[in-house]
Amino acid sequence: MKRPAGVITHPMGFSASGVACGIKTGKEAPDVALLAADQPVTAAAVFTTNKVCAAPVLVSREHMKTSRGRIRAVVANSGNANACTGKQGMTDARSTAELIGVKPHEVLVASTGLIGRPLPMDKMDAGIRRAVEKLSSDYRGGAGFLRGIMTTDRFPKESERSIQVAGKEFRLSGVVKGAAMIAPDMATMLSFVTTDAALGRAQLQKLLAGAVGRSFNRITVDGHMSTNDTCVALASGRSGVTVTPGGRLEKKFAAALEDVLLELALLIVRDGEGAVRTAELRVSGARSAADAELAARAVAGSTLVRTALFGGDPNWGRIVSMAGACGCAFTEAKTSLKINGLPIYRNGRPLPVTKEIEKTMTADHVVFDLSLGVGRASSVVYTCDLGHSYVKLNAEYTT
Repeated sequence: MKRPAGVITHPMGFSASGVACGIKTGKEAPDVALLAADQPVTAAAVFTTNKVCAAPVLVSREHMKTSRGRIRAVVANSGNANACTGKQGMTDARSTAELIGVKPHEVLVASTGLIGRPLPMDKMDAGIRRAVEKLSSDYRGGAGFLRGIMTTDRFPKESERSIQVAGKEFRLSGVVKGAAMIAPDMATMLSFVTTDAALGRAQLQKLLAGAVGRSFNRITVDGHMSTNDTCVALASGRSGVTVTPGGRLEKKFAAALEDVLLELALLIVRDGEGAVRTAELRVSGARSAADAELAARAVAGSTLVRTALFGGDPNWGRIVSMAGACGCAFTEAKTSLKINGLPIYRNGRPLPVTKEIEKTMTADHVVFDLSLGVGRASSVVYTCDLGHSYVKLNAEYTT
């Protein structure tokens, strides 16, 4: 099925653009992206928890407080993260917001790319001015915005949902960039969501944080948290549909938001640098939710498990031993494992590795069901394989 194009502008009340200003090596590649609302809209945001925090994240946090969650625009650049750039980085991030032509505190800023290098403000100035001129509410504006935030992404990542209610319709659309430096607890990415439903600030913030926790916080490519992670949601209210807190419609909105973010999160995993297949690590039967989370993250983040995935090797020993070593409540005799529904380890004993199991390990997506058998708690984490291409790409990547 053909994927949607330029969905970030499908909800009413938004326009977008993406232009090339020479920050990226390829001068024709868009590297400045602008998302604008017709008027100040309700905003929510989730940022990186890394203590090494980029200037645009710090400035956007300030602006979310100063504006009381009423935002007019988001400007992002790729090719330069404006991270570890000291006072100059903060000045440059603030100057970026001032270039849009609205109240600076109503602008959020985001950056992605190489760290430790000053943002080339002469190029940013020219790029933002062109981006303002090229703003468009059609799919071309949305597609340009998405291309403008991409770095090592092999393909664009976007998702949308439409919800019918009482003869009206509202839309919810999302885009994301990300392929490496991906770890649970905010995957390394820039993500932006728009909707033309009406929501309150605290309501939208709660729903966004919950959806991020069940999507972007459930994936890992290399266990490395970034300095620039940003997820922003904007609600224009232009559809005329109001999402009342605690109502049935809020549940529908929350489900749609989670669906969009989870689809985007899984696209990041699929695009893990050099990845050839993805995996879903499901842990059940844990003594507590914390134990289930611990085991799922430990197994999904294991280098040995992920290299076995790359090789299509049904290496149950690496999975079981990592679960036993991670610190969760664990009893070997009660532990079982299935690969794509096929039993390979039951109650502490290995089962024959059949041709069917060997074949299923070469599927594009592999599901590991690990039952610890000591409780009722469960968790899930998504990851991808680790092969030659990832090592080569990141060995050659420069700071």
